[in-house]
Amino acid sequence: MTSTSDPRDLRTELESLTTEAFRPELADIDRLPTLDIARLMNGEDATVAGAVAARLPQIAAAIDAVAERMARGGRLVYAGAGTAGRLGILDASECPPTFNTDPSRVVGLIAGGPEAVVTSVEGAEDSRELARADLEPAGLTPDDTVVGISASGRTPYAIGAVEYARTRGSLTVGLACNPGSPLGAAADHGIEIVVGPELLTGSTRLKAGTAQKLVLNMLSTITMIRLGKTYGNLMVDVRASNDKLRARSHRIVALATGAGDKEIEEALTATDGEVKNAILTILADVDGPTAARLLEESGGHLRAALDSRS
Repeated sequence: MTSTSDPRDLRTELESLTTEAFRPELADIDRLPTLDIARLMNGEDATVAGAVAARLPQIAAAIDAVAERMARGGRLVYAGAGTAGRLGILDASECPPTFNTDPSRVVGLIAGGPEAVVTSVEGAEDSRELARADLEPAGLTPDDTVVGISASGRTPYAIGAVEYARTRGSLTVGLACNPGSPLGAAADHGIEIVVGPELLTGSTRLKAGTAQKLVLNMLSTITMIRLGKTYGNLMVDVRASNDKLRARSHRIVALATGAGDKEIEEALTATDGEVKNAILTILADVDGPTAARLLEESGGHLRAALDSRS
């Protein structure tokens, strides 16, 4: 079921959004030399980090709420249409290789389903009911978080995802790029990154997309830090399962412990390639099974496991 809004009302709504605003000073951009266009675009991109910085308190509050729920076994679900949906899927897909998470813990949903990742599915973004249908099989709980993503902040699919999640008691986050957005208002945590008009009118895969990517990086990465997936700034929740990961794992253990090659290889062998466990065997001078037990008792937090031995 899709929206039946009057097209004239939608045009009026879009005209009111900063992300859709026309910039007459760029009307002759296609006449400029390529280098000048590149400089303009680079200058536009340079403003995005500042727009994100202005919303750091809201971002941090959302992360703390997400991490609290994920620590209890909850999931992080992104939901969006078009570019916003693809960015959510990208962030979710990077969590298993980066933080050794189960693929079901961080999930990305896009209006129109997997086909929409590479092909536009007309009308899918206009359906709140489609968002509900996509989320119902997940069996959302109060420990889960649903993040609706929409540059405009008015996309029915993203709003529908947040509204349905709230009926299930789940935490909700609305990530938009316009102030006073319906999506931000619908969520427990509204994060509105105001990047202003785009270089190309309405092409919100540009500054708005970059802003969304930066915020999603923060949401997942800092949440994983809070869940003990790192030791300092080292990715320690890695399992050495291929040549590149084995080399990276060896280096991470070396950086964390200062141990020599032989000791590191013995530790990784004793812990079946689990980096966090290998570090613990060296720094706490324990065997593999003991390291596994200490980490289980500390909820997977390496620093806490080490502190328990001091």
